[in-house]
Amino acid sequence: MSSATTEKKKSSLLRQPLAVWAIAFASTVSFMGIGLVDPILPTISRELGATAAQTMLLFTSYLLVTAFVMFFAGAIASRLGTKKTLLLGLGLIVVFAALCGFSGSVDLMLLFRGGWGFGNALFISTALAAIVGSASGGSATAIMLYEAALGVGLAVGPLVGGALGSLHWSAPFFGTAVLMAIGFIAIITLLGKGAADQHKEKVSWLAGFTALRNPALRSLALTALFYNFGFFILLAYSPYPVEAAAKAQGLEFGPQQLGLVFFGWGLAVAISSVLIAPRLTRAFGLRKVLYGCFTALVVLFIVFCFEVHSLAGMVTLIVISGLVLGILNTALTEAVMDATDLPRQVASSTYSGMRFLGGAIAPAVAGPVAAATTVWAPYAMAAVSLVIAIVMLTVGARHLTHLEQPHTTAEDEALAITLGDD
Repeated sequence: MSSATTEKKKSSLLRQPLAVWAIAFASTVSFMGIGLVDPILPTISRELGATAAQTMLLFTSYLLVTAFVMFFAGAIASRLGTKKTLLLGLGLIVVFAALCGFSGSVDLMLLFRGGWGFGNALFISTALAAIVGSASGGSATAIMLYEAALGVGLAVGPLVGGALGSLHWSAPFFGTAVLMAIGFIAIITLLGKGAADQHKEKVSWLAGFTALRNPALRSLALTALFYNFGFFILLAYSPYPVEAAAKAQGLEFGPQQLGLVFFGWGLAVAISSVLIAPRLTRAFGLRKVLYGCFTALVVLFIVFCFEVHSLAGMVTLIVISGLVLGILNTALTEAVMDATDLPRQVASSTYSGMRFLGGAIAPAVAGPVAAATTVWAPYAMAAVSLVIAIVMLTVGARHLTHLEQPHTTAEDEALAITLGDD
């Protein structure tokens, strides 16, 4: 590629309509929400007099509603249009994030986190289409910008959550509400009618469920369900043993310190999903990458069981696991892109719904199991869940012959990265 071509791409990437920057900003804040709560979970537990198991349900209520809405997201967007769906999602996030900050009990917060999950499902299901439809310089340029927003949000979320959480446990919620309100105002002002706001052919309300009749999609969705069980064991449960390991060494490990740990994790996920995963899948094929990463993750969770009382060991393992998780997220969703001849919007929504369902179950189980048995038990469960994911992938192998032919287009890779990290 000539230097002139490179400079042209850089120029077109930065010279975008204000509407594109508004969507990119809102997308960054939305992705921040994935890890924002993580560093303040132990603090919320102490301040509101809740157990670790109760506090981890903040992930469950959020993910369970997100999973349910994802099955209908395509139908909703096809009726409302992209702009209205974006604004509805953003509006719900603003309201329920603020209500979380005002909550005086974990029970109320669980309810409001569910509303937040509803809004986030609507937003993330339409944001990529909106930014592609509004950008100048073609879809590839828009996708690069969207990937950048994803990476920044995923990495910065825990850092912001930790910094604001050191002031008060409610500050990250109010901060998210303010940032999303800015995004809401920017989009309603700057995003006009056009390619990003056209009504498409209406999608059936049951399309997300009937899609599971397809054996290839069903195999990948079940694989993703068990994989995400392990993913959210790591994300939702790990702050507690990390804090306990620090306390055993006489160290104070508050929201800021936890935020730095999960900043490292989020940065690793972002780097591997955006930069490493596409290269690996092109070089080795999806099948080898999937089996290799699943195996590596099983080994990592087993090592977690032995290092659970070591602060240095836990921090190192969390960051390393981020590299593997980022690759797996992208590779799995790439596999879904060509698994069926179903409309991409339907297939991706169904797959995402199953993924979030697995994530919702994990925090609800991890806390009670750890309390009833031992601190390393959730990691052992995660390892077993990953083995089951490998079995699901193997059982469905005859329907997944496309795994030897990875994606080569920027749009497919960006869709995989986006849906994989949501």
